[in-house]
Amino acid sequence: MIHNTARTPRWSGADFDGMQETFLGPAHFDASPDHRVGGFRWSADARSQGAVTVADLECNGEWNLWATAETPEWLTIHVPREGLSGMTRRQTTITASPGQILLGQSREADRFLVRGTLHRSQKLFLDWGQICQTFGQLFEAPLVGSLDLSPLVEGSTPSGYLVKNLVETIISGMLGDGILLHSPIAMANLTQALADLLIRLVPHRYAQRLEQAAFTPAPRHVRRAIDFMHANIAAPITIGMIARSANVSVRSLETGFRTFKGATPGSYLRTLRLRAARKDLLDRSNLQSIRDICLKWGFVHPGRFSALYGSVYGESPRETRRRKT
Repeated sequence: MIHNTARTPRWSGADFDGMQETFLGPAHFDASPDHRVGGFRWSADARSQGAVTVADLECNGEWNLWATAETPEWLTIHVPREGLSGMTRRQTTITASPGQILLGQSREADRFLVRGTLHRSQKLFLDWGQICQTFGQLFEAPLVGSLDLSPLVEGSTPSGYLVKNLVETIISGMLGDGILLHSPIAMANLTQALADLLIRLVPHRYAQRLEQAAFTPAPRHVRRAIDFMHANIAAPITIGMIARSANVSVRSLETGFRTFKGATPGSYLRTLRLRAARKDLLDRSNLQSIRDICLKWGFVHPGRFSALYGSVYGESPRETRRRKT
């Protein structure tokens, strides 16, 4: 198989239906051949660890696959080795050849394409919650709507080379009972690094805001307001109090935050409090209930807190708490 001729495929067969049931069925993808070929053969391997599933596929036929209602929400990363990997979205088809990688959100793509008389590819499926969590940390706001990541990454560019190498490192470290399957800490760190690189280096609809945050320092009144929020994060402060601490009007404060932080002062404060709540949820020594933590950081309605928390971190407060045990 790919990159390691000594690797033994986990599954193999000579019929399309068998491949669909064995290899695609557990991932809840549906598929159909683009056209039937005589002598069809396939072999594959797949492994999962934490927020990542990887797969290694070889076949000699062309076919299409698409998400079903049960398909997990993933960022799918396709690394073609021979033949083409493709995706159709919004009536536009994009294909990647060896040396490139293809990115697609499992629920947003109309279909994925497997092309080539002989097709070999590797795939990495990253839990979309990891992308949402990393986005929330970088932008200090939840991801709303589609991220619209650029689907094609050129491995020959400096940024593409970096992303592609990390994807391949994770894949090779997981396939064939790889070492990453036995090192959850390393796996978690690599997964976080991948999500961070994807959002920082691959163009998307929020990329300009990220560049602005990196190269344009916020004015003094915005920095003062943020300092006041940090100093009084657990207190019942109002937007008027924050504006007075920065010696500006509420209107000027809101304009400054929208321009330099891409958020309102209220949503920025909520994000700071969500981070504080998350820190408490992950603290092994904190024995407070989720409801008490919710109230401690100014969230009166547990249900709304849970929904907001999930939109930023891609998991519920209860799931976060379970991870600390």
